[in-house]
Amino acid sequence: MDTKIPSGAPEMDELHRVGAGALLEEGFSAVESLEGPEGVEVEIDDTFVGVYPGGALLKVFVDAPTLEVAEQAVRSLAEEVLEHLELLADWTVERCEVELNPDLAKESLHLDGPPSDVASRRAQLTEPASEKPVDAARAAAETKAAAARMRGLAAQLRSFGPGMFGALDEEDEDYDPEITDSAVSLEDAQLAAGALVWATDVLLDELFQDAFALVEEETNVVECDQPLWLLDDLPPRYALQYDARFARRFLVTAIALTTRFTEGSFHQLSCVAEELALRLLLTTAEVTLETFGLLGDGVSAALEGFGDLVYEDMDHEWLYDDSKDGIDESSVGEYLGVAPMDLASWFKPFNDDRYVHPYAADEPGGEGSEVTAP
Repeated sequence: MDTKIPSGAPEMDELHRVGAGALLEEGFSAVESLEGPEGVEVEIDDTFVGVYPGGALLKVFVDAPTLEVAEQAVRSLAEEVLEHLELLADWTVERCEVELNPDLAKESLHLDGPPSDVASRRAQLTEPASEKPVDAARAAAETKAAAARMRGLAAQLRSFGPGMFGALDEEDEDYDPEITDSAVSLEDAQLAAGALVWATDVLLDELFQDAFALVEEETNVVECDQPLWLLDDLPPRYALQYDARFARRFLVTAIALTTRFTEGSFHQLSCVAEELALRLLLTTAEVTLETFGLLGDGVSAALEGFGDLVYEDMDHEWLYDDSKDGIDESSVGEYLGVAPMDLASWFKPFNDDRYVHPYAADEPGGEGSEVTAP
């Protein structure tokens, strides 16, 4: 669910965001259940509040008989909470979407149990329910609508102009009128930027669902029986240590990174975890574009160029290559200036000028791998 500050109001700074988050968390925590349509009782299992400069993303886990009942009840709850919070009374609920818990989604697909390997598990989840012929006209209309929506979202990626995607823009201060040839058009750049904003919603939603699954089962990625969306795409060498605490830290890191992208304050990636979060974001954007038939050569080049400029190096890719395990501790790694890449270093800033959210940052004296509920 997306709630927004009043139209025309100045965006919130960090202090105001902390205050708004505290108010929202207090408001939702005071409600254990609510009455849905026709008197149906809806129980609230958990809530999550992620505040950004223009509002807040709310995730509310409820136990309801149908998706329709859940959506109506949660929207009513959010509007009531905002109304009773004097400082947030002018906020509005802009978007309210309902999703099945992944475990229930698994049951609805008649899966007796998840396969042992991730690839087969994901294939079952994404298997089409039927082989109905594709309506070409409808598909074309959906593609056109998706492209328009993504281009409309592009302006929200405030930290980056078209030049970061390899496009020529006359309004860019680095624009050179003598350079007239580019593989990336302005439209391609806008589509790529909008896809990243679109993918941000998907990324955060799926990371949150993964974290919730690990909390429920009190386990790690390898031993989790529920299907996972993204955490099993992280380097497999540390998969046994991707537990609930890790998942929450990684989610907060992804929120902090994408917040800087969209509020215009991004300068550099801060830690290994942010490098990996960006990797997931770029992949999610590509999948989204490909789903709508929008991943043309120009858009693909735009995303690739964006990644090349945002990443300072690609050392994090060595985490996926077991033959490079320990290179950061070797004389070669020291000579090349490779940052520490062991799991304990993922949430440590590269230097004193980089910012890592306090919740995600390593605690003094380190921390154990014990799984705890939120």
